[in-house]
Amino acid sequence: MDRSSYRPLVGVTACLKENGRGGRHHAVGDKYVQAAIHAVGGLPVLIPAIGPQLGDDEAATIEALDRLFDCLDGVLLTGSPSNVEPHHYGGDLSRTGTSHDPARDATTLPLIRHALDRGVPLFAICRGLQEVNVALGGTLHQLVHEVEGRWDHRSPKSSDMDVNYGPAHSIDIVEGGVLHRLLGERRVRVNSLHAQGVDRLAPRARLEAVAEDGQVEAFSVADAPAFALALQWHPEHRALENPVSMKLFDAFAAACRSRAAARLGPPLRAAAE
Repeated sequence: MDRSSYRPLVGVTACLKENGRGGRHHAVGDKYVQAAIHAVGGLPVLIPAIGPQLGDDEAATIEALDRLFDCLDGVLLTGSPSNVEPHHYGGDLSRTGTSHDPARDATTLPLIRHALDRGVPLFAICRGLQEVNVALGGTLHQLVHEVEGRWDHRSPKSSDMDVNYGPAHSIDIVEGGVLHRLLGERRVRVNSLHAQGVDRLAPRARLEAVAEDGQVEAFSVADAPAFALALQWHPEHRALENPVSMKLFDAFAAACRSRAAARLGPPLRAAAE
């Protein structure tokens, strides 16, 4: 078996949600699972939002993450309606009614830093982009539409998902960057379904694209040893029908396959040719 044909194991981050009956469940949108299977060509492995249960100290958390990353070939950081809690980046208290997921924050923020340290390919979408920025020392606008000069980047809230995830605005891509190299274009149209967004970009982050109002739409991690790209929009929606999305998922898939080949080593040869 050719190592390039291995299906990479892709970690997909989940949220911790109330089920309305006094219980909770770990959940992730099926569109992310489907993207991991069909757009990446991988086998998705859901990463529950177990938060501080990884360990009571940083050393225990790192040990647990090491064991996880020994088995994974990439991490897909998903979007979510919840916001990163502002105490993680020195922000003001959230407005009453804001949705948070402290267990997810406690899981993904150390996971991101250690994935980058270990050279695990990382592809971050929407909340995932915000998590990467915070994990690396950046800050967020909690309500982008209330920032002077910014547009309303929230979804139209239609009952038709194709309307909600339809193209909303153009982005300007930084010449010579990772995104420019992957897409071969300086401007594309993307969807928009977020209220929270990047304020101050993290020191390790390299700007890749901005919306016409100046809002950060994509960044890479300049010193990452493997693929590390964060997008504010949602490329997973109908990914197989979108050439821009597929170029991005293809690049992530190639990085995951490369790690799988290095992690698993050469395949066993049959005893008899």
